[in-house]
Amino acid sequence: MQLTDNTIFITGATSGIGRALAEAFHGLGNQVIIAGRRRALLDEVAAANPGMVGIELDIADPRSIAAVADRLVREFPKLNVLINNAGIMPFDDPSKPLDDAVSQAILQTNLLGPIRMTSALIEHLKAQPRATIINNTSVLAYLPLAGNAVYSASKAALHSFTLSQRFMLRETSVSVQEIAPPWVDTDLIRKSGDPRAMPLDAFIAETMQKLAGDAEEIVVDAISAIRDNPGAGEHKLINDFNAAIIANPIPV
Repeated sequence: MQLTDNTIFITGATSGIGRALAEAFHGLGNQVIIAGRRRALLDEVAAANPGMVGIELDIADPRSIAAVADRLVREFPKLNVLINNAGIMPFDDPSKPLDDAVSQAILQTNLLGPIRMTSALIEHLKAQPRATIINNTSVLAYLPLAGNAVYSASKAALHSFTLSQRFMLRETSVSVQEIAPPWVDTDLIRKSGDPRAMPLDAFIAETMQKLAGDAEEIVVDAISAIRDNPGAGEHKLINDFNAAIIANPIPV
């Protein structure tokens, strides 16, 4: 994608990867609009980045999505980049009864949220001379973490949706890219400084560099082997990965 001269809307942008991406694009001179549920956090990020605009959005609420989309089209007619970043990552255990409300919240936020947000803006994006949709999935789309089974499944589903969306938009002005982060040291779970987690600044630097090209998937070098692994051998990789996590749990 072109990294400059854009009007960019980013969901879930008050912390972690979303905020870091927003600030990286803002630093390149783009008009950046950030979204989140909490007004105070939106104001805090916007104050730290003069010119950035914050809009309240509940990505799990279709009515909120529709209202925000209408506002974006009205107030930012040059909007040409949508970054679907908002997500939640509760732990679960599929060997036991799951909390249905939690499972629904994960799917509403991580899967239906991006689908609905894109649907609400797709005709506007197609009318732009050039536009980009970026869906933020996860390495767990390819390597499910058993203790976050529903989260992993939601990201695998969003990856699948992205593949279909990209194909269907192939003859339009809209390109579709996917960012599949590794474990990044943010507060999605709990910022802990765990050495297994990639530092946020290093992740953003490599991701921005790769976004500047025309790669359909943005995968940092550290997890390229995992992305290339699908096939008959993936079962051993997944089992070994989860056994290693159990032996050395993620701090919560």
